[in-house]
Amino acid sequence: MLAALTLIAYALRLHPAVTGCAYLVAIVLNCLDCVMSVAALLSIVAVGCLDYFFIEPRFTLNVANPVDGAVLIGFLTVSMVTTRLASRAREGAKAARREHENLARLYELAQTLLGLDPLRTDPIKILETLQNVLRLEAACIFDGTNAQMYEAGQAGSLAEKTRDAFIMGRDANEPGAATALRCFRAGGKTIGAIGFRGLPDPEGLAGPAAALAGGAIQRGQAAREAANAAAEARVETLRSAILDALAHEFKTPLAAILTAAGGLRETGRLGTAESELAEIVENEAERLSRLSSRLLRLARLDVEEVRLRLEPANIVDLVNGVVARYARRSPEREFTLAVGEPAPPEIAADPELVQLALSQLVDNACKYAPRELPVRIRVESAGGAVHVVVWNGGPAIRPAECRLIFERFYRGSEGRQMASGTGLGLYVARKIAVAHGGALELDHSERAAGGVAFRLSLPAAEEESDSDG
Repeated sequence: MLAALTLIAYALRLHPAVTGCAYLVAIVLNCLDCVMSVAALLSIVAVGCLDYFFIEPRFTLNVANPVDGAVLIGFLTVSMVTTRLASRAREGAKAARREHENLARLYELAQTLLGLDPLRTDPIKILETLQNVLRLEAACIFDGTNAQMYEAGQAGSLAEKTRDAFIMGRDANEPGAATALRCFRAGGKTIGAIGFRGLPDPEGLAGPAAALAGGAIQRGQAAREAANAAAEARVETLRSAILDALAHEFKTPLAAILTAAGGLRETGRLGTAESELAEIVENEAERLSRLSSRLLRLARLDVEEVRLRLEPANIVDLVNGVVARYARRSPEREFTLAVGEPAPPEIAADPELVQLALSQLVDNACKYAPRELPVRIRVESAGGAVHVVVWNGGPAIRPAECRLIFERFYRGSEGRQMASGTGLGLYVARKIAVAHGGALELDHSERAAGGVAFRLSLPAAEEESDSDG
């Protein structure tokens, strides 16, 4: 362009001022898309052409002329400013275009991840989605909740770097290796890390892509947990309904059996052997009736339909009632009851449910302890609560099973070999204790005496203070 302007201006014998303006326009146009060094070179060439061809004496470079210096400074200033402004405009346009492309990619990624079935969404599926949408060479996810690494593509060393990023809890970029590492967090805690290789714009895409991936993982986990909880709730409801129905169905024939057995005994026409058989029928029917009542109460406890009918109760009287009943059933076994000083205060409780919990503990003691060993019961008060400790001389519970024995249907390894059972007794007793605001746990303070001891703790009733009117 400068050469063409020089030929035209020389042929038309244009004034140096007009030619200088033409050169300036050419320089500005060139500087719209060039770098600083080229702009400076163009300015120097334009000033040289103007001085050599159009300023007297022609065909000489009189650089000492002040006009040449002023023109050169003007040309350089205009070219540099124009180049700088154009460069900024180009950078802004490029950044805007890059941001638009990033938003389009992230929008597509978000749409794809949200379109996945949350119940079937796992880290591998998320990595495949990331790789397809963002056109990655490789990607890795390290799940901190289970310490598992998931890979897609030729990960290589990316897996180790992703694990290190999770351990350090720091994000990182490696421009030379085209690698970006990001941690994703929940509740202020780092729960995993993700590594990208071949990401087009790590600075702009890595963070949002990691957040979307982490959100998809948590969404999948939440959906699976909700599905499992719903399934468990349906199973629990069905199981409770079955228990409820069975318990009610058992009541009617058992009541008829008890009535018939009692009627036979009352006739007075039975011999000794027949009377003993009738008594066995009556006792066993009564035991089945109690078992069905427990099943019914368990069903109600599980679906939380039970409502405590609280009333002041003397814990010693409740314990005495239970002990007397089991003493009649097992006359060969010794039961001892010790009451601490001072006498335990009253409790606000549902007497029927508390007696059921005590019965479970005494029944366990009778089943798992040798007949020649006593069942010791101690009642005491401490810390605003009343405690009932039931001890038996049976085999100790293994440390690994100390928590599990309170779970529904769980039976200890020793207990399964010694007596039959359903694994519901301790579960029901503990649920009753919790419903009263108390607790049921193993009493480790009795270890020195051997055997097994359970401590049932119930809050003492609040004493009403008399106030003068």
